Amino acid sequence: MQYRQNTGIDFGPTCCGSLRHDSRRTFLKIATLGAGAALMAPLAVGAARAAQPGGEVEALLLSCMDYRLIDDIGRYMDGRGLTNRYDHVILAGASLGALTERKKAWGEAFWDHVAVAKQLHGIKRVMVMDHRDCGAYRVFLGTDQTGDLAADPERETAVHAEQLRALGAAIKERHPDLGVELLLMALDGSVEPIAESA
Repeated sequence: MQYRQNTGIDFGPTCCGSLRHDSRRTFLKIATLGAGAALMAPLAVGAARAAQPGGEVEALLLSCMDYRLIDDIGRYMDGRGLTNRYDHVILAGASLGALTERKKAWGEAFWDHVAVAKQLHGIKRVMVMDHRDCGAYRVFLGTDQTGDLAADPERETAVHAEQLRALGAAIKERHPDLGVELLLMALDGSVEPIAESA
């Protein structure tokens, strides 16, 4: 048997000009790349679809930055059927962070996020979630004003409720078309609603 060297296959004019393969190995490399691209196409389309604005977003959630509760917040929102259906703004102190005079830019950022969430995602409500044992409350209000709130759960609820209601009223005033939910999370991840009025 005599060995005959392959001189390649000329495919003639194609979209890429005159494509010439000098070996089966080159052909297999190109075929493998094409197959890989074909397999990845549905993933790319899905990612692009997920990134498109204007999806079914139900709410904007404002919560605190406390690292102890990030997973609990996600579980709570998932449990409410809001997985991938809410925008999330995080400020230290949540309602207090949006209201404090000591960080005016935070309040401005919160209001800007609400406006953009309405414009891009058509949110229907704003959920504000404070949490117990919040360090930002000690920082912004001072322990001389609040004492140790964690030691007195009833007083802690009252102090958070005051801030939550103030922000809730401001949201209603600026955006009467939006619903408002006021929530207080415990360190065990349980959540209690706070009524809009006492």
